[in-house]
Amino acid sequence: MRIFVLLSRIPWPLEKGDKLRAFNQVKQLAASHEIILCALNSDHDADKQLAFKALQPYCRSVNFIDLPPFGIGMNLIKAWFTGKPMQLGYFYNRAAQRKIDKLIAEYKPDFLYGQLLRVAEYIRFQKQPKAIDYQDVFSMGMKRRFEIAGFFTKPFFFSEYQRLKRYEREIFDDFDIKTIISEPDRQHIDHPNKEEILIVPNGVDHDFFKPMKAEKKFDVVFTGNMAYPPNVNAAQFLAKEIMPLIWKQLPETKLLLAGATPDKSVRDLANDHITVTGWMDDIRVAYAGSHVFIAPMRIGTGLQNKLLEAMSMHLPCITTSLANSALKGKHDVNLLVGDLASELAEAIVSLLSNHEKAREIAASGFQFVNNHYDWKAATENLLAAIAKCSVK
Repeated sequence: MRIFVLLSRIPWPLEKGDKLRAFNQVKQLAASHEIILCALNSDHDADKQLAFKALQPYCRSVNFIDLPPFGIGMNLIKAWFTGKPMQLGYFYNRAAQRKIDKLIAEYKPDFLYGQLLRVAEYIRFQKQPKAIDYQDVFSMGMKRRFEIAGFFTKPFFFSEYQRLKRYEREIFDDFDIKTIISEPDRQHIDHPNKEEILIVPNGVDHDFFKPMKAEKKFDVVFTGNMAYPPNVNAAQFLAKEIMPLIWKQLPETKLLLAGATPDKSVRDLANDHITVTGWMDDIRVAYAGSHVFIAPMRIGTGLQNKLLEAMSMHLPCITTSLANSALKGKHDVNLLVGDLASELAEAIVSLLSNHEKAREIAASGFQFVNNHYDWKAATENLLAAIAKCSVK
């Protein structure tokens, strides 16, 4: 079968969750289908040649469509006045629509697969069987940002929350297959038939993210795209509220914040006990060079790839109930779970002070993630649904 895959970003390098999911799903789909890949691009510093080299082995055709800054600005204004989500306005472009229509007409795919509601408008009215990967519930993520936003930004976040919620419901019936990353996310889709949504979790590349021997220069590590608001919020929570409680008991504890494009507010957290790296050529170095991993997520949605990676690398992990609702690890067995700064600080101190406990949690987490999270297994549901849809 020939599948046309439409993405809102070029899935390389793999520094963002949607890119990681897209790249690995393309790899799995390509094992049994012919892939025509089309990715929008608003990052004009992107190394398209390197990305093409990474993607070409899995695709018959690789196509990148640049979104001009002026067009993005105009479409954001249009989205605001027409009641569409700003997410949609940012990524939708009429010239891009014409190019996508031309590619579909040229390659005549048997099936269309779009990742994220950002691209839904491009393909929702096409005649071919099609799927949309909600991945995360954008509306719920925006609602959580609204709840902690400042006075002047609250109206914007609330408006975008309402727009996204409405659009998630509006596009539902336009697609033959709907997928999402976890059961908690599925429950937040505002549609009476939301149980039809297929859960397609993320996996982890266990051959890449595996235990590595390295000097432990840091006690605690948190990784991720440090420009992404939920990660920025988590980094600030960790540095300003959790770490001071740890320093009262273990004053020499060192924290590593590792990940691409750190926001200024994250960069400003750096001091004698906190290191902010920015982009790392190999994020495994951050994991392997630390004793304990924590993902203190308070906003956002979906399954945290950073947790899967850390557990696969045999680190003892700590997270919040929000992040664990998708992961479904067992507290005090596979990982430690807490929500208050005091609870998370206590968890870190316990793992740093009790090496046997840390080894037990690391071993159990490693086994858990190897048993439950694998890209090939995760994509089997999607492959089966596409096959079933194609014979209707």
